[in-house]
Amino acid sequence: MAKRDYYEVLGVNKDATEDEIKKSYRKLAMKHHPDRNPDNPKAEEHFKEAKEAYEVLTDANKRAAYDHYGHAGVDPSAAAGAGAGFGGFSDAFGDIFSDIFGGGRSRSTVFRGADLRYNLEIALEDAARGTETRIRIPALEECETCKGTGAKAGSQPTTCPTCSGHGQVRMQQGFFSIQQTCPRCHGTGKIIPNPCQPCSGTGRVKKHKTLSVKIPSGVDEGDRIRLSGEGEAGVNGGPAGDLYVVIHIKPHNVFTRDHNDLHCEMPISFTIAALGGDIEVPTLDGYAKIRVPVETQSGKVFRLRGKGIKGVRSSTHGDLLCHVVVETPVNLTARQKELLQEFEAISGKDAERHNPRAKSWMDKVKEFFDS
Repeated sequence: MAKRDYYEVLGVNKDATEDEIKKSYRKLAMKHHPDRNPDNPKAEEHFKEAKEAYEVLTDANKRAAYDHYGHAGVDPSAAAGAGAGFGGFSDAFGDIFSDIFGGGRSRSTVFRGADLRYNLEIALEDAARGTETRIRIPALEECETCKGTGAKAGSQPTTCPTCSGHGQVRMQQGFFSIQQTCPRCHGTGKIIPNPCQPCSGTGRVKKHKTLSVKIPSGVDEGDRIRLSGEGEAGVNGGPAGDLYVVIHIKPHNVFTRDHNDLHCEMPISFTIAALGGDIEVPTLDGYAKIRVPVETQSGKVFRLRGKGIKGVRSSTHGDLLCHVVVETPVNLTARQKELLQEFEAISGKDAERHNPRAKSWMDKVKEFFDS
C-alpha cells in the first residue's frame, strides 16, 4: 500500500512552519496514542504514521530531501523503525518538549545519502522483451583523498568548541532555555581546521559514473528499477542512497499500449470491407493473417489472443486489438469515378437494403425534428 503524503498525514500545508507541524502532531498523537485507544487496532497505525511524518518534517535535511524526491528521498526503514516503539504516553511528546526546554539530546551527524532519479526512455519492443543498457549519471561520491572525513590528509575533524560536540546550543530567553542548531558547526558537532582540498572539506566530490541497468521484460510506463547504494554518498560515513531508474516508453509508429494489451489501426479498402478477404497485420513477433468477413464496418475490432505483452507481474500475454478503419479512396481516375457513380446509381434504387445504418440514422433525425 502506497504511503500517504506526510503533509497530508499531519494536515498541514507544504510551507508549514516547524511550530505548526509540532502543534498538529501533538493533537494527532494525543488522539491516536495506543495507550488511549487499547481497543482500536487502527489507532496504532495512525500513531506510527503521524510520528514518522513528524520526524521527517521536523528534520531540516530529511524535509528537504522529501520535498525534492518524495518518499524516495528519505529512508523508509529508518523512519518506520523510529516510530515502532511507544513507551509511556508522555514519550510521544519527548522530542517536542526537548526542543523547547533543552532536553540536551544531540542529533546524529551521520546522514544517509540522497536517493537519485534517472528517467530512461526505451522502445516498446525493449519494454516487451527486456534488455540491458548502460547509463551515465552525475552523483556525489565519497572523497577518496579524505575517505569522507572532509579533513586534510594527516589531520582529523575536531570537536566543535562552541557546542562541545552536541551540534546544538542553548539560548536563555527569559524563563525558557531554547535549544538551537550550533551556528559554528551547523549541527555536525565537529569542525575541520584543515579541510581536504579536493572536496573542500565536504567529504564528497562530484563525479560521473556509468552503470549497467537490466530491464526486465514487460516493464510499463512509470515502472521503477531500484539500484541499491548507487545514489549519493552519505555524510560522515553514512550509507549511500539508492538510484531509481524510472521507465518511459517511447511512442511507437504502429502500436499503442494499454497495460498488457496492444492496439493498432488496420486500414482496409472499402472493396475488402464489402466483399471480405485476407490481410496481414503486424505484431511484435512478425506478421499475422486476419480473415475479414464480408460487410465489415469501420470500427470493428479484431482480437488476436496472446499477441500483446506479458507484464512483469503477469503470468500470461495480453492481446493485440486491431481496429478496422475503412479507407476512402483518393486520387481517382476518370474511369474509377465513372464506375463509382454507376455503383451509386444502382445502389440508390434499393438504398435501405444496402445502407441500413444510413436509413436508421435518417429515421432518427426525422423523428428528432418532428417531435
